Amino acid sequence: MKAAYYQGNRTIKIGESIQRPPGPNEVRLKVAYCGVCGTDLHIFKGDMDKRVTMPQVVGHEMAGEIAEVGTNVKSWSVGERVVVRPLDPCGNCPACRAGYAHVCYNLKFLGIDTPGAFQGSWTVPAHTLHRLPPALPLDQAALIEPLAVACHDVRRGEVQSGEEVVVIGGGPIGLLIAMVAAHIGARVLISELNPFRLNLAREIGLEAINPQEADLAAWVGKRSGGAGADVVFEVSGSAAGAATMTQLARARGRIVIVAIFAELPKVDLFRFFWRELHLCGARVYEPEDFEKAIALAAIGVLPLGRLISDRRPLADLQRVFEQIEGSTDLMKVLIDTRGE
Repeated sequence: MKAAYYQGNRTIKIGESIQRPPGPNEVRLKVAYCGVCGTDLHIFKGDMDKRVTMPQVVGHEMAGEIAEVGTNVKSWSVGERVVVRPLDPCGNCPACRAGYAHVCYNLKFLGIDTPGAFQGSWTVPAHTLHRLPPALPLDQAALIEPLAVACHDVRRGEVQSGEEVVVIGGGPIGLLIAMVAAHIGARVLISELNPFRLNLAREIGLEAINPQEADLAAWVGKRSGGAGADVVFEVSGSAAGAATMTQLARARGRIVIVAIFAELPKVDLFRFFWRELHLCGARVYEPEDFEKAIALAAIGVLPLGRLISDRRPLADLQRVFEQIEGSTDLMKVLIDTRGE
C-alpha cells in the first residue's frame, strides 16, 4: 500500500503507507477513495504549514472498509464499508460539555492535525465511523463528508419547503447546499462567476446566474415579489460575496456563513439593523448530518455522480493539486488509493 506525503513547498512525495495496528478504541481502514477538497489545496499551497507536521499524509473525504479492529471495539467488524467523520474533540472543553463537540476548543481534525486518508491504510478512532449501505458505490460514498457539510449548513439555516434560498458560490459545497435545499422543497438560486460551474449547476436542474452579467439583487427581488430571500448562504469567501449577502435577505431573513475568509471582509451592519437580519456560522458537521448525508446518498435523489470530474491514482496527486489550482473546469477529483 502507498501513501502521499506532503513535504512542504508545494511538494507531494509517494511512499509506503504505514500500516499502524489499531490501539484500544481504534480501527484500521483500507481506504478506497479520497476526495481532494479546498482545505487540502490550502495545505498544498503552504497556507497551513504552522499546523501540519511534515512530512504528513493529508486528506479526509474518504470511503473504504474496515481492515482491522482494536481492543474494546465491539460494534464494528472487519469488512464493513464505512466513511469517517474526521473530528477528534477533547471532550472536556466548554463546547464539548455543552454538546457542541464539532466546534471543540481543542478540536483535532484528522487529515490536518493528524495523518489523513491519501493512503491505502489509515488508522482512526472508532467513534469517527459511519456505516455505508451496501448498494452505495464507494466513489460516491467519498462525497458523504462534503455532503454532510451541506446538510449541516442547511440545518443551521433552518431551510423550509417553499422558501427562497440564494447560494453565493457554486463550487462543490455550494452545489451540495443547493441540492439539499432544493430536495427539501426550497426555491434555490446560485450565484457563480465560473462558466463551467454555472453550466454544471444548470445541467443538474438548478437555477444559476452570473452576477457580473445580471443584477443579482434585482433577480432575487423579482423571484420573491420584492421581499428578498429567506435564507442566503455565503460560500464564496469573497469580499463581493460578503458585501452582497446583506442586500439579498428579506426582513428577518437568515444569512449563513459557510466560507472561510482569508481576510476580514466588510459587512453592512446597518442592513442587519434595518431589516433585523439573523447571522449564523456553520462549521463542519455533527453526527446527525453524516447520517442524513448517507441517507440522501443511499436513495439516489441527488446527482452526486455529476460532481465527480475525475478519478485519479494516488501517484497523480501532485499533478492533481496543480491542475485544481490552475483549472476552471474541475469540480471534485477523487483519488483512488488502492493502487500505486
